Amino acid sequence: MFALVDCNNFYASCERVFRPALEGRPIVVLSNNDGCVVARSAEAKALGIPMAKPWFKIEAALRGQGVAVFSSNYALYGDLSARVMQTLARFCPRLETYSIDESFLDLSGARGDLAALGLEIARTVKQWTGIPVSVGIGPTKTLAKVANRLAKKGRGPSGPVLDWARLPDPRGTLAGLAPEDVWGISARWGTRLRQLGLGHALALAEADPRRLRQAFGVVVERIGRELAGVPCLPLELVPPPRKQILVSRSFGRRLAALDDLRGAVAAFAARAGEKLRRQPLRAPAVTVFLQTSPFAEAEPFYANGATLVLDRPTRDSGKLMHVAQRALERIFRPGLAYQKAGVLLPDLVPAGVEQGLLFSEQPADDPRTDRLMDCLDALNRRPAHRAVRYASELFGDGWRMRQRHKSPAYTTDWAGLPVVWAH
Repeated sequence: MFALVDCNNFYASCERVFRPALEGRPIVVLSNNDGCVVARSAEAKALGIPMAKPWFKIEAALRGQGVAVFSSNYALYGDLSARVMQTLARFCPRLETYSIDESFLDLSGARGDLAALGLEIARTVKQWTGIPVSVGIGPTKTLAKVANRLAKKGRGPSGPVLDWARLPDPRGTLAGLAPEDVWGISARWGTRLRQLGLGHALALAEADPRRLRQAFGVVVERIGRELAGVPCLPLELVPPPRKQILVSRSFGRRLAALDDLRGAVAAFAARAGEKLRRQPLRAPAVTVFLQTSPFAEAEPFYANGATLVLDRPTRDSGKLMHVAQRALERIFRPGLAYQKAGVLLPDLVPAGVEQGLLFSEQPADDPRTDRLMDCLDALNRRPAHRAVRYASELFGDGWRMRQRHKSPAYTTDWAGLPVVWAH
């Protein structure tokens, strides 16, 4: 048996934890640089605020409707996510953190009423962290995901908890579920399933697994078996190694000067190097991309990228930044105003097994360089975040994000601690 615990409207709920006056008010959280809507409270959804809509297009229409607007506060969201996962670990030693706001729990050894256990989990997480959650319980991960979806919609007899085994008509429930509403089924696959006469989740569950494998491959075959109650997806107790690292931002204002873009790309490459060193991986290549604003209709749109392969995979931020600057020079076009850039480290390889080019003259990372990078990361850890930087990161400041609506880092910064006055 599996349980999927999913935080309700997670980013919006995080903003409410330290501001209880926001309870009942519509909340909108914006993407980096206060660009698009990336999260909404239930009240904001009821107002019809669309997901991923550019904020500047709807800001004027929402004035006077009491909408609370926040810039993304990833330090706060990440810390509260860790607290939720730590709370869940007290109920179950085997769990898979699926995303920042979702976790699968293995309830195979649990005894008694699983719905009552789910309610206890929801009550404890809310009391200890302030975050409301929904719990879906099922014999497979896919059915637990479906049960969680139904619980969020109020279909469960136990409030925010739904146990698939207690549904009066599970077949009818699956028959009313579109293929795209099943975890792992994309819109394109949903269209193809309908063309094959599999227009709902029940048909997918009852389909011949060999037919599904032949038409879609093993992924959809496993989804069909899971919907039929046959477990095919075990818990991933150890996260798989990352295949790539991406650092990308929209700029605070559009940039036309190459030097300003150099500062942005240098900072992105340095940040990617920090993420790379948190795990024993090396980067064999660096990709840099640029684009102008897609909303500037009076100006030509330009988007391009360049990938440079290193002679030897590395974890050295200095080398990554040097290569990123060379890639930037290849794709930069003067006379354009750029809105966004990013640095991607693709095809990451484990440390110690990397293979260099045959006639490379570049040596492997020196042990002293490794120690330097470790020292740099130690100095830049909290609370002195980003205390030491490369000089090239300091070029210009127009690329830095706008975060006009950002809440304090209540849990990770001494300066952000809430102050309570007693009278």
